[in-house]
Amino acid sequence: MSKTKITLTFDDSLAGTLDTGYNQVNIGRKGLRPYEMLLGALGSCYYYTFLDIINKMRLHYRKITMEIEGEKREEVPTHLKTATIYFTVEGIEDEDKVAKAAELSQKYCSIYYTLSQVAELSVKMKFIP
Repeated sequence: MSKTKITLTFDDSLAGTLDTGYNQVNIGRKGLRPYEMLLGALGSCYYYTFLDIINKMRLHYRKITMEIEGEKREEVPTHLKTATIYFTVEGIEDEDKVAKAAELSQKYCSIYYTLSQVAELSVKMKFIP
């Protein structure tokens, strides 16, 4: 089993830090908000899963850009309702294989899977030569 540990420290004004032991980020009033971190975690996990798959397929690209939009429910509990990953790939030769890698990433990304249990997730692909 793989374990992850972080430390969160807050002052009395909702400003804090998230410390991983090798990196630190400001959170709260002076930094990232919780849902920004959640969507960032989704995007990072999805990308690393995609990268692993595309490397196994021996495909290369010049650049990838992701924008992620999420919406919370208004009803309590106000968990994530929907999230869309806008996934732009530049400089790829075989769009079909890249699209397949993106589809497999939805299946194998653990954070995508976890969030899909409570929210409707989708990926929208765009290719730029």
